[in-house]
Amino acid sequence: MSIMLDDSDRRLLRHLLAEPGLPTATLAERAGLTTATCWRRLERLADSGVIQARQAVIDWHALGYEVEVSLRFTLDKIHPRAFDEFLQAAREVPEVIGFETFLGRVDVRLNVIARDLQHYQQIYRERILTLPHINDIEALMLVATIKDSAGLPL
Repeated sequence: MSIMLDDSDRRLLRHLLAEPGLPTATLAERAGLTTATCWRRLERLADSGVIQARQAVIDWHALGYEVEVSLRFTLDKIHPRAFDEFLQAAREVPEVIGFETFLGRVDVRLNVIARDLQHYQQIYRERILTLPHINDIEALMLVATIKDSAGLPL
């Protein structure tokens, strides 16, 4: 199901993405809406599934995590529950901050953070290599983030 957005909805979503913690009154003012109208639109967008959550964005570097690695896995899919068992085990690794599944050559991608390279090596040996049903791993170390935007193509 797709919801139709008008210009006010788009303005509201752009401001919400830019600063998700804004109070509704401030968000309404910036989007050119009354507070009541803004609240109703936010409720409608949430009820329709367009807005799924308001969440904090954590700067991992500020917390001392200097290394981020994207690990691409190909799984041994002979076992019928390979995906489920791998994903369940990956959820238990605290340094995994995100993961996605794919169709194609790569089955799963995990994003892993570490304080430094020595810490990453420890995580890799003790937690990553022990995950079930791994057939192949490719590691990509993040060097720089050029664009990190949830901006709308509206």
